[in-house]
Formats: sequence, structure tokens, C-alpha cells
Amino acid sequence: MANTLTQFLHLPSGARRRKRSPELVTVLDLDGTTLRIAQASSNESLRLVAVAALEMAPEADRTDPVTVGAAVSRALAKLGLKPTAVVMGLARSCVVLRNLRLPVMENLPEMASVVHFQMAKDLPFPAEQAVIDFTVGREVFIPKEKTEASKPEAGEENGATVKRVEVLVAAVKRDVVEFHQALAKAAGLKLSALGLLSYANCRCLEACKITEGEDAVALLCLRSDEVSVDVIAHRSLLFSRGAFVRPVGETPHMDGAVPVTPEAFVQAAAIESVRSLHGYAGAEPNAPVGKVFVAGSTGLEGAMLEALKSLVSVPCTQLDPSEALRLAPDLRTAATGSIGAIGLALGFGDEFGLPFDFLNPKRPAVPRDLRRIAVLSGTVAAVALLMALLAVRKVLIDKRTAALREASVELSQAEKDETLYRTLVNHATVVGDWVKGGRDWLQHYAYLASVLPPSEEVYLTSLAVDNQGTIRLAVQARSGETLAQLDKQLRAAGYDVKPVAINPGADSFGYEFRSTVEMAASPKIKIDLHKLSPVSRPADDVSLDAKAWKRGGK
Repeated sequence: MANTLTQFLHLPSGARRRKRSPELVTVLDLDGTTLRIAQASSNESLRLVAVAALEMAPEADRTDPVTVGAAVSRALAKLGLKPTAVVMGLARSCVVLRNLRLPVMENLPEMASVVHFQMAKDLPFPAEQAVIDFTVGREVFIPKEKTEASKPEAGEENGATVKRVEVLVAAVKRDVVEFHQALAKAAGLKLSALGLLSYANCRCLEACKITEGEDAVALLCLRSDEVSVDVIAHRSLLFSRGAFVRPVGETPHMDGAVPVTPEAFVQAAAIESVRSLHGYAGAEPNAPVGKVFVAGSTGLEGAMLEALKSLVSVPCTQLDPSEALRLAPDLRTAATGSIGAIGLALGFGDEFGLPFDFLNPKRPAVPRDLRRIAVLSGTVAAVALLMALLAVRKVLIDKRTAALREASVELSQAEKDETLYRTLVNHATVVGDWVKGGRDWLQHYAYLASVLPPSEEVYLTSLAVDNQGTIRLAVQARSGETLAQLDKQLRAAGYDVKPVAINPGADSFGYEFRSTVEMAASPKIKIDLHKLSPVSRPADDVSLDAKAWKRGGK
């Protein structure tokens, strides 16, 4: 776990900057029945450090996130805080840490895949139940004989060493992450990140400018039920271990057991701390521990210092971050035991954020199944083509349906006007036949008026022409000789006349005979109305005398 500079100095090019952080972040650190709070702005300046007691009944289930979340909500309300973005941290005892040395990779998801593969073999619980995150440290050169590869990889030197990158991996059970999510939800808070308190301790020491020397420093943090030992050098976390210690006043579940005394707590914490320091010293060659700092607010830090001085040979000092961070006087008391909360608040405001975030861990690349991709692509293309065909089909059907609808309306209207159409057709047929015959029957009517005997001898009662061009005249004559003369005159005029039947039939005007004359115009007949003389009017013709008509009407 490196600081911002060391962490991303050799970070693969595939890593991206995180999204913009909130203007004000609130860190909550659960230390037994105590809630430690730190607030910092985006420019890494501390705004608030506070401590509040979690009010819970003695018989309350502290493993229930709803119960703990309600207690957190009440504690924040008493302080008058309404945080928008909340960050929480995991104690060292909840996390499995491993140091790996991997080949240098340019792609962060590929490195995440390698990390997940390596950690699956080392985890004490199934990998499916783990949330794994990691941070990239420095590049180192190690002897070739310590590597499994016999040939140098791309980018490696051909000498006696090969280049590797140090990666610190942290894994936690998924149940722990879900517990903190449920706790934040029960408290009415939005959990933005879930970090690691060991890194937070490192970040706080960096802010206090304690890790700038060449030697490593060890930080012993006393909490209500845990002691953690973190060894830090060059602003990087080299070693971290946490151990459970029974809280002061707790009675072990054994016959005749007595409550844990402060002296017993200090003795157990000192033993676990020395074991951790020896474990660090027995690991691969690292920078020696030059100084030990003790932090916490249990009230037993002074006794812890005295116990350590007799067990270790390096200087031991109690850490007071308030002086190095130049905190306001009202924040100094709460800051003594809140270095984890302070470190998370400062680290969340860094350019790249927290190196460990179990809420948003770095995920491995998803393996691509080219065959499946090809099948899915073909399926999508087929579906798209089918949808296009259905769309074209629908458009064509809509057009045909609209045309059918219009034709149906026209047909319905035509059925209503069928009688009128038939009458017009018949009339048109008659007119057409008349035009095709090439005969002007009005000329024949005028021609007959000049050919027929005078109206004193004969007059027409009707004139009709059929489709075959046959002219039928209904006449009334004064004598049979007149009708015989009429037959001759019509033949002389160029008409083909059928024999005329003379029938007696007197009318009220003294015309004693009637007959029907059928004739047809000869194709050779030529009518020139200009050469015809107008028919003389009878002397007693009063058809144009309106006064005479009125008198006759009377």
C-alpha cells in the first residue's frame, strides 16, 4: 500500500483517474462502542475530528447491521451532522493481506486477473466469497534463479536479474462488505467507499511527515479489542498484522475466570506486538525498524510504552497527530485515537483516491468468447434484418389498406349512383350512335317541313328516330289522296318509304284520315337548307299572336 506518488508512479497505462470526489467527505470508524468521525474537504484539509458513544442496550446484537446503524444515526444526530458522502474502514483483523511480485503489465484489468488467480490459491475461504482489491507498488529487480521463467520476458533485462512489480493485495469476505452496506443503509447514509485502516494509518503518518527518513517505523494502534502493527518505510506499507485482544473488563467464558484487567490487556497487546515485529524481521530483507510509535485513546498507551521499552531495543514514542497536523485545540483530544479516520479522510481526497476500496474494487478483464460474440452478432443482424423486413411489410400493407379503403368508399358511392350512371350510359349510347351515323336529324326535321304538303292538308302529330336511323312520322290528313301524295313527295325528296297504310280517324279539326309513315334517309340524300324556301304560314295562323292565344284561352 503506497502513498499517492508511489502508488501510481508505475501504475499501468490502463488505469484511469477516478471520478471527481465530493467537496466534503465524512469518515466513520467503529471502535467497539465508540464512533470516531473525521471530516475533510477535497483539498485534504481536516474540518472536523470527533468521538461519539454508540448508545446500545447491553443485550443488543452488535452483529446486526440494523441495530448498529440505528445507533450510528443517533450519534450523528447528537453531533448535528448530516453527511452526504460517507467512507468507512475495515480493521486489519478482517482482511487478508498478501505481497506479490508480478511481471510488469500495461493493462490494469489483466493484472487484476493475475491477482485473482494467485489469491484464489492462498485465501482461507472460497474465492467466490471474496472481494479482492490491490495496489501497485515499486518496481524491483530480482535474481533470475528465483523466477520460474527460464527466458526473459518482454521488457526484461538479459542480465542476471529480471524486473518485477510489487503488488499488495487485500481480500475480505463479501459478508463483511455487505454488513457495512446494510449498516449505512440502516443509518440513512450513502456509503461511497470502504477502505482499509492499515492504509489509513500509513496515510496519517505520511501527513505527519514521520515516514520521510530511510529507516522503517512501526506503528502500534491500540483499539478496544484489537492491536494492529503496521511497518511503514518510504511512504509504503511493508508489513501489517492485527491481533484480537480481550477488552478490559470482559470476563472469559471459563470456569473461575476473572474480568480482564488493564495490566492483562497491556501484557497481551505487548506480546502480540513483539511477535509482529519479529515476524517482520524474519521476512525477506527489509529496512530495519528504527522507531516504534504507539497510538490510541484507550488510556493504556503509557503502560504500553513502558512494556515495550523492556522488550524491544529501538526507541518507542507515543504518537500525537494533533501537533504535526496543526489541528485546532478543540480537535486534539479526539484526534489522538482517530488516526485511522484521519488517514481515510485525507486519502479519499487524493488525486487517485483510496488505493483499497472494497466497495469498488479493481476488477479483472472479462474473457471474450469470440464464438459467442460471432453467434450473438449474427443473431442481432438477423433480428435487425427481420425487423426491417417487417417494417417494410407494414408500410406496404398500410399503403394497400389505405388504397382499399378509398376504393371501398368510391364503390359504395358508385353503388348509390348506379341508376344515374346507367341512364347516362344509355343517353351517351344514343348520342354516340347518332354521331356515328353522321346524320343531323334537326336538318331532316327542317327539310321535311319544306317537303311535306301544307298544313291545311296534313300535319304531324309526332316524329321519332330509332337507333337504326328509321324515321317514324305520325300524320293526320284531310283525305286519302293527300296521304298518297305524301308518299310520292317523300320518295322524290330522297327517302326510302315503306308503303303507307291509310286509316280513317277524324279529329276535331276536320282531318279525316291518319297514318304512320316509316322511312329511312337514303345515303345519297344531300340537304342544303339554304336552297329551301321557307314554308308559308296559313292565313289564320295565330301561333305568334299572344293576344289571340289569350282570347282562345278564354
